[in-house]
Amino acid sequence: MSTPIIVTLAHQLGRAEARRRLEGGFAKIVHVLPGAGAGAYTERWDGDRFTFKLVAAGQTISGDIDVADTAVTMRIELPGVLGLLAGALKGRLRKAGQLLLTKK
Repeated sequence: MSTPIIVTLAHQLGRAEARRRLEGGFAKIVHVLPGAGAGAYTERWDGDRFTFKLVAAGQTISGDIDVADTAVTMRIELPGVLGLLAGALKGRLRKAGQLLLTKK
């Protein structure tokens, strides 16, 4: 059983700039996930949808990010016991995402 985390972040960057920032900075977001950097990691873009999978300590965390003109929606599935961390992780994901998407 997995626990989903869904975070939607509004932005004023436009789709292309939001995607560019995510392409260059997603590593900052993924590091808030448990086991980041310790196991296999894959990612890919399909149009304006980014998908990833992180495997660490026998657990698979997967998710996707949809980039739209005025918002970015992150969906992350936390397996088993990691689901207990969903509340705390949601706030950290929101903060990391907002830092990437803040208009400078």
